[in-house]
Amino acid sequence: MPLQFELCPGRPVGGDHPCFIIAEIGQNHQGDLEIAKKMIRMVKDCGADCAKFQKSELSYKFNKKALERAYNSPHSWGKTYGDHKIHLEFSHDQYRELQKYAQEVGIFFTASGMDEMAVEFLDELNVPFFKVASGDTNNFPYIKKTAEKGRPMVISSGMQTLDNMRRVYEIVKPINPNFCFLQCTSAYPLLPEDVNLRVIQEYQSQFPDIPVGYSGHESGIAITVAAVALGAKVVERHVTLDKTWKGNDHEASLEPGELAELVKSIRIVERALGSPIKHFLPCEAPCYNKLGKSVVAKVKIPAGTVLNLSMLTIKVAEPHGFPPEEIFDLEGKTVKRDIEEDESVTEEAIENYNTRTKC
Repeated sequence: MPLQFELCPGRPVGGDHPCFIIAEIGQNHQGDLEIAKKMIRMVKDCGADCAKFQKSELSYKFNKKALERAYNSPHSWGKTYGDHKIHLEFSHDQYRELQKYAQEVGIFFTASGMDEMAVEFLDELNVPFFKVASGDTNNFPYIKKTAEKGRPMVISSGMQTLDNMRRVYEIVKPINPNFCFLQCTSAYPLLPEDVNLRVIQEYQSQFPDIPVGYSGHESGIAITVAAVALGAKVVERHVTLDKTWKGNDHEASLEPGELAELVKSIRIVERALGSPIKHFLPCEAPCYNKLGKSVVAKVKIPAGTVLNLSMLTIKVAEPHGFPPEEIFDLEGKTVKRDIEEDESVTEEAIENYNTRTKC
């Protein structure tokens, strides 16, 4: 199976395709549909590929006692955790409205299905792919049922071990080959020393037939850009309109200016990654023409002389002569005309010399 698949219609990921950038709005919309729409427009304007939310069917995600638990945090939207989550949870009709708005704006729209019933709804909504949040990655019945839907999957790996990720791979791969893993650490905000970007390379080694990406909760954009340089083909970052708003995720989110800069920086890095083939580039010609060095006669060399290295040196010279890398090849060659001291040694002055092709 090739190391790429179509995550959204007309948008492959993996291989040499551009990194797919997911803007995680999550529940940073404060439970306000108009703010959610404003954020969809914002992430589109910043150049992200996808606006993503989080969808829960609360009675399936939490048991009663969890919903009844007192929630006194300054980030709370209610007296109990259930009240808090109800405030932030959009209805099915509101999700349909948001999806329609995203289509009008021209950006892909999906959500993390935070429980099996939420996945059922998102499947009915016909989202292009399922995002599996870290908290469900070791929920193997959920993973299997989600894979069986047949939609592409993006699977985060926060709070998991490599053994768990192997098990996820073994569950999903035979059912649905179109999935990728994201390196992730579930801390908000995430300290650099806990990021462990090298896991990206380990995933690439362990799972060579799927794309690998990065889901970040750190401050700033530098680490996510580095993830792309290491080969991340999908990246996800939380976004907000204001980091000071009430809510646990805002502090670890990117404001619009940061998101725009992240997208710009990722696209620059992708261009800079270029080709693994090292060769002389046309853009280097001006520097070479000005400062490229040549083999030069250290002393006057009469016609008929057999060259040795003591007669030669290397300098920036006019005109260009033999390049420095060919100086050893000149040893033992015969000069067919006089070469003055400090003169460039050129091909026409050497008998029967075939230059190597310059790489």
